[in-house]
Amino acid sequence: MVPLPLGLNCVAVATSNAGHAVKVLDLMGRGDNTSIIRDAVQKLRPDVIGISVRNIDNQHMSETRFLLEPIRDMIAQCRTFSDARIVVGGAGFSIFPETALSYLKADIGICGEGEVAFTTLLDDLERGNDPPRVSGLCLPGGTVQMGSAVRVGLEMLPLPDPSLWNVPADVGAEIWVPFQSRRGCPMKCSYCSTPALEGTVIRKHPVEAVVKGVARHAAAGFKQFYFVDNTFNLPLKYAKNLCTAISAARLEIRWRCILYPGFMDEELIRKMADAGCVEVSLGFESGCPAILRKLNKRYNVDQVRVTSELLREYGIRRMGFLLLGGPGETKESVRQSLDFADSLKLDMLKVTMGLRIYPGTRLETVAREEASIAKEDDLLFPRFYLAKGLEGWLGPVIREWMADRPHCTT
Repeated sequence: MVPLPLGLNCVAVATSNAGHAVKVLDLMGRGDNTSIIRDAVQKLRPDVIGISVRNIDNQHMSETRFLLEPIRDMIAQCRTFSDARIVVGGAGFSIFPETALSYLKADIGICGEGEVAFTTLLDDLERGNDPPRVSGLCLPGGTVQMGSAVRVGLEMLPLPDPSLWNVPADVGAEIWVPFQSRRGCPMKCSYCSTPALEGTVIRKHPVEAVVKGVARHAAAGFKQFYFVDNTFNLPLKYAKNLCTAISAARLEIRWRCILYPGFMDEELIRKMADAGCVEVSLGFESGCPAILRKLNKRYNVDQVRVTSELLREYGIRRMGFLLLGGPGETKESVRQSLDFADSLKLDMLKVTMGLRIYPGTRLETVAREEASIAKEDDLLFPRFYLAKGLEGWLGPVIREWMADRPHCTT
C-alpha cells in the first residue's frame, strides 16, 4: 500500500494560506529521485526546501531498516542543485530532533506540529531575523527552542487538500486517504511516543470541518479513507457525532480507523458501520492481564473480546495486533496471548516481536534500569526491548505458530 504524506499536505496548505508559494514533491514510488529533485529545484528555484521525515526505521527487530540514510542522501542532492535553506520536520524527526538534525546535516529542524512553526519560520526569514526565534525550532549544535513547538487547537489548523496528493495511476484503486480528526492521546502506553509528539490532551477538528474535508475529497474522486487518529473512539461522544455526521452527508465512502479496545459500546460500532466503516485496527497487544498492566493498558481481555465480537456482528473487518516481548513477558504469557488471539477469530493479525525503545517512554526507563541499552545511547539507531529468556525462542515459536494461519503476518 502506498502511503500518502498527510503531514506534508497539511503543512503545505498552512504555508499557502499564509501567503507563501508552495510546491509539494512526493517522492514515494516516483523512481529516479535525483532527476526529479534536480528538475523541480531548477524550475522552482526555492528559497526554502522542507523535507518531512515520517519514520526513523521500520520498527522490525529481526529485519531492521534504518530509514534516515536515504534522506541524508536526498539532502545532499538538494545542496548540489540549490543554495536554499533545508528544513526537516515530521513525526519521526520530532522524536529525535537534535540527533536526527545532526545526522541528516540539514540547516534547520522543526520539532512537533509544523503548520504553525514552519509558516512562522518563513515569516521570520523574510523579515531578516537570522537566526529565527520560533518555538519548536532546532538549529545545528543546539536544543529545541523554547522547549517544544506550540500546540494549538485543531480548529486553527487546515485539513489536507485533495489536489496536493500524488497518486500513481497503477495504485489509484488501492489508495486510502489518511485523515486525522484528532491529535493527542491520554493513554500513556509504556512504549508509545505519541504523547511526546501530540500531547496527552485530545484536540479535535470540529465535526463539520472533518465532514466537509472528507466530502471535498469524495467530490475529487477519493472514496476510501483511513482515520489515523490514535484512538478513534476517544472521546466517545465525539466519535459518535462524527459517525452520525458522515452518515447524514451520504458520501458513499468506505473507511478504516484505529480503535482503543476499551471505552467502547455497541452504539458507536453500529454508527461506525452505518457511516461506512469496513475495517478497524484493534491493537489489543496481549492476551495476558499481567502484561497488559505492564504496558499500562486501560482495558482487560474481556473488553477486547466484547469489542471484537461486536465488530464481527456488524460486519467490520478486524485487524488485530500482538506486541510480544515487553517487560515481564515469559514463554507462558506468549502462549496465553497466542491462544487469546486464536479465540478472537480475527480477519487479520499482525505479530510484532520486540518493542522499539523510544526516548521519554516508561520502556526506556526500564531498559536503562536493566542496562539493556548503553547509558550514552541516544536511541536514534533502532534499539529493541526483548524480555530475557525469549532470545532464540520467540522467533521460531511464532513462525511455527503462523505456518498454518495465513491471516497472520509479522
